[in-house]
Amino acid sequence: MKQGIHPDYHEVTVIMTDGTEYKTRSTYGSAGDTLRLDIDPKTHPAWTGVHRVSDRGGQVAKFNKRFGAFGLKND
Repeated sequence: MKQGIHPDYHEVTVIMTDGTEYKTRSTYGSAGDTLRLDIDPKTHPAWTGVHRVSDRGGQVAKFNKRFGAFGLKND
């Protein structure tokens, strides 16, 4: 490997959404830093299989109001 071109690889603490933590090696930040996760395998729908529609600011309701008339017609 070439010298001087690789990032520093050091130990950091990762804190999951439920408060559990573990140490791993990473190029994130500097040695001894803490990485707090907002989404992790315990909460992400891709791993849990639980999908929720989050309607922030009424976006889903706004969409339904605007395009609700374009639904399928039953003959």
